[in-house]
Amino acid sequence: MNDPIIDVPELLERVQDDKELMLELFDIFMEDFPGKRQQLGEAIKEKNFENIRGVAHSVKGASGNISAKLVREVCMKLEMMGKNNTLDGAEAVLVQLDEEYAKLTEQMQLVRKEYGPA
Repeated sequence: MNDPIIDVPELLERVQDDKELMLELFDIFMEDFPGKRQQLGEAIKEKNFENIRGVAHSVKGASGNISAKLVREVCMKLEMMGKNNTLDGAEAVLVQLDEEYAKLTEQMQLVRKEYGPA
């Protein structure tokens, strides 16, 4: 099954059809993600499993809040790596996170055009 980048119907239900709130959640996510991504990269370099788990959990929750299922899935992988004290494939998962984030930002722009103020 090909999951949507953002499950807009689910997100609209989550925010009780408050489109302004939905767009505000996008803004918060976009503002927070670059710093969290940098923290993840540093934690992996330092083999700081607690930070990997914690930061990945935080991004997983934030991506879940905006129904960004693919980003959430990638963060789940990173969180499990942190929990299991393993870095096997961590660099590839970071690349996957960057790719999914790029797709997500494009999708957020499309959703913003469709649901934002005219």
